[in-house]
Amino acid sequence: MQPRNMSMSGVVDLAAVKAAQEAKAKAEQARAEAARRGGGGAVSPADLVYDVDEAAFERDVLQKSTEVPVVLDFWAEWCQPCKQLSPVLERLAVEYNGRFVLAKVDVDANQMLMQQFGIQGIPAVFAVVAGQALPLFQGAAPETQIRETLDQLIAVGEQRFGLTGLTVDPEAEPGGGPAAAAEPVGPHDAALEAAASALDAGDMAGAIRAYRNVLSDDPGNEEAKLGLAQAQLLERVRNLDPQKVRREAAEKPADSAAQIAAADLDLVGGHVEDAFGRLIDTVRRTAGDDREAVRVRLLEMFEVVGGDDPRVVAARRALARALF
Repeated sequence: MQPRNMSMSGVVDLAAVKAAQEAKAKAEQARAEAARRGGGGAVSPADLVYDVDEAAFERDVLQKSTEVPVVLDFWAEWCQPCKQLSPVLERLAVEYNGRFVLAKVDVDANQMLMQQFGIQGIPAVFAVVAGQALPLFQGAAPETQIRETLDQLIAVGEQRFGLTGLTVDPEAEPGGGPAAAAEPVGPHDAALEAAASALDAGDMAGAIRAYRNVLSDDPGNEEAKLGLAQAQLLERVRNLDPQKVRREAAEKPADSAAQIAAADLDLVGGHVEDAFGRLIDTVRRTAGDDREAVRVRLLEMFEVVGGDDPRVVAARRALARALF
């Protein structure tokens, strides 16, 4: 089993955006459904800490991370620092009362997971939020540092993905959390799946056609708009010579086409703030049609990254200042 849609570097990558938006939508739907049922679906405190293995990783970590941040504690019985750290994490999971859950991974029994996360030593602590993995810390860190890291993790989960955690009821039966609701099949699901498959296979032209077909019938479809923006970006950079593009951008700081091409490469490489900053600087240096082309490309990039991303919010403000 291979964990999907994970950015191990902590940088938001293009492949992760779709999963993040879906996770936020699912979290909102789950809260609405719980409210409709009268606030049901509470979990027991015993459900906040659990063991996980490779076979159940998708269900117990990836899927659960669309509801609540999942902290992964990689440990082993022979590891003395693990025996210091694990009880602290377990106590904090209960204390934080559903704002995160703790999944414990025995590395001796789950070598594949250890390799997939690139772990060189234990204890090692990662988090998975909306299907995205990010490293937290390694070693038996002080409790104050652990708390600060957890607080930041919880804030990211809530602000970027709408994850407000689980409702905990001391009277609830362990393992008796809310049953997963069947996901409704949308009218464009088959077309969107075909478009995503084309995108994954590197068939950008096919993906672009498929997403445009969906948008011709449903102009407001957010998944199709996001997929189209991704496919168009990847198609633009497919045949670029990175060294040539960056050399021209350095030599021609006011050349809108050169800066747009370099910004596309920045974004595909995960350098989101560099891409935004480059184009905002170019807006300041240009006028007329050149400036408009840069502005339009920047707005397209905002769509790719996601409107609620803090970097997009900051870049929108900077763009407004550059324009006016």
